[in-house]
Order: sequence, then structure tokens, then C-alpha cells
Amino acid sequence: MRNITVTLDDETARWTRIEAARREMSVSRFIRETLRQRMGGQSAYDGAMQRYLSRGASVLRGTGGPLPGREELHERDRLR
Repeated sequence: MRNITVTLDDETARWTRIEAARREMSVSRFIRETLRQRMGGQSAYDGAMQRYLSRGASVLRGTGGPLPGREELHERDRLR
């Protein structure tokens, strides 16, 4: 493990100490676990985005017919 120095404003430092104490862990451990969770979440998001983009474009209408007109889309009686 490596030691690093992090500079925080007073409000952030106070919140970090309180959250670490609430979880009964040191500030270092709290920051380490918080950053690891963030890394995992980002990796999962990046993977999901890559899978989505690799699928390519798809057609949203399945019938191949004409799209509904404005009047048909905004007909409120049909929705009630």
C-alpha cells in the first residue's frame, strides 16, 4: 500500500470523520473502501455501456408500417 496526502475542506473532512466513525472504521479505511466501490461501479457502468454500444443500431418499430400520425398519437379518449 502507498500513503498519499489528500487535502480536504473543513466540511468534507468533518463529514468523512463522522461517516468513518459511524461505520466504526478509520478514515483511511473509509476512504479506501469508498474509492474501491466507486471504481467497481464505474467499471460496471463502462462494461454495460460498451455492451450496449456494440449491439449497433436497431429499428424501434416492429411492423415496418407507417408511423402513427399526430392526431392518432394525441387522441386522449383512447387512453382513458
